[in-house]
Amino acid sequence: MHKPARRPAPRHARPSHRGRTAALAATGALAITGAGLFGLQSAPGAQAATGPTVTQDRLAPATMVAGRAATATLTVHSSSCFTAKTVGVGVRDAAGNNLDFPGNASNVPICPWSYTFTSGARALPAGTYTQFGFWQDFGGAWHNLPSQQLVVSSSPAPTTTPSAMPTPTPTPTQAPTQAPTQTPSATATPSTPEPSSPIAGKSLTWSDEFNGPINWGQRWVGDKSTAYKYGNHNPDDNKLDWLDPNNVSVANGVATFTATPGSNTLENGKQSWNTGFLTTEGSSEGFQVKTGDYAETRVKLPAGSGAWPALWTWKNGNGEIDSFEYHPDNPNLLELTNHVNPGNFDYYTNASAVAKDQWVTIGTYYGATSVDWYVNGVKVFSDGKGVGANFSAYLILNLSVCAGQYHPAPQGTAPITFAADYVRVYR
Repeated sequence: MHKPARRPAPRHARPSHRGRTAALAATGALAITGAGLFGLQSAPGAQAATGPTVTQDRLAPATMVAGRAATATLTVHSSSCFTAKTVGVGVRDAAGNNLDFPGNASNVPICPWSYTFTSGARALPAGTYTQFGFWQDFGGAWHNLPSQQLVVSSSPAPTTTPSAMPTPTPTPTQAPTQAPTQTPSATATPSTPEPSSPIAGKSLTWSDEFNGPINWGQRWVGDKSTAYKYGNHNPDDNKLDWLDPNNVSVANGVATFTATPGSNTLENGKQSWNTGFLTTEGSSEGFQVKTGDYAETRVKLPAGSGAWPALWTWKNGNGEIDSFEYHPDNPNLLELTNHVNPGNFDYYTNASAVAKDQWVTIGTYYGATSVDWYVNGVKVFSDGKGVGANFSAYLILNLSVCAGQYHPAPQGTAPITFAADYVRVYR
């Protein structure tokens, strides 16, 4: 996403992780044997003989409770990159009736690295079912993956704890029972959760809750980064960015990043967009995450065309771990990538958790042998590569603006916004 073009082996020698979704759909990466998979016509049966092999890595759940809605998760990879027209999770009852999980994904890039699909939620009656992942090619053929048994048990009977004395009726002076915590709405300012790491044994070591003005100079720098070829802009990375600290503001415990058309012309002749950027690099604190740390942010994903927000790390020309990247043209997808020890990355898709104008919590554990990603406190991907024992890098939270090569550029001149509730690091 962010490597300067001056590096000796630029990521653009092949489509970068941020561009693979679009590149797979628009370039020769799809023009391989088994053309029916890629939007071209093919003879019936050609898929199985000549197309890529799709392997199912994980299918869940294996059990459910009757009447309780649950989502299904399918993780797959393939022998070579292609785009599937549809991916989903099927369910059949004993009579063969179709009771699939809702919310199939469309135009899905599947490659040798993992892809995870999360369905919409549904409830099922008690019974035993056959569950399986499936995908559809662009020739219209459906391909079922290995099936497993899904057991839906009867709803458990409510349990009552015996009491020696009847529970007294509350008097007006008694404190009311606390209401359940509500999930913040897509548009409201979030109710900031208390600091808590999903990884046992970690304590909060550094954070910005954005409860006051940005602490420029001491905590954050907003006008330059060594990740940008020209310090404050980097057109060679498909960005229209021109970094401007004035494009980050704080109100009501939320930092808002705003991108607006700028007055500067980039080296490639395109008009720049002034945009917000926060990095610990160059600050007097100089905070860095290290091997074993867990970093987390809660953000409201943008809707504006051209928006490209991310939480990532950078140091000494690399050090890049992308906690997430997001593009509104793929509204339910997060890109999760380890560039320090590359090999595996994930397109995490979840329509219920990831959406435009919706708050979501995203975290990353920088393990020595595996980088792990968390969404809303649940681990969704482990790359099995890690960052090594001596990793350290600066944090970056920003809103980039796409130039249009891999994802759409801004449509018109309306401002683009992206919001963050906090950034926390546990050690």
